[in-house]
Amino acid sequence: MLEERQGENIKIVKNTELVEHASNESDKMQDEYQFDYSKAKPNRFASRIGQDQLMIVLDPDVAAVFKTPESVNQVLRAIITSMPSAEKGD
Repeated sequence: MLEERQGENIKIVKNTELVEHASNESDKMQDEYQFDYSKAKPNRFASRIGQDQLMIVLDPDVAAVFKTPESVNQVLRAIITSMPSAEKGD
């Protein structure tokens, strides 16, 4: 039974190497790309951004902790309050 599993693992590794090699060939830049703009979707966040707002993308591990914009702002305001006043403008 153990030998069968080891054999399966070797097959998986060999297949992975073949897939990685094949994807490297397709990673080359083409001279020109044709995009089908009829399938494009509008930016669903565009209406949320006003003239005085800034969009920042959080890393997945940070986004897992902060579920709402309000929670992010609350923590950032607490950090700003604890900073010396000379650093707040930078």
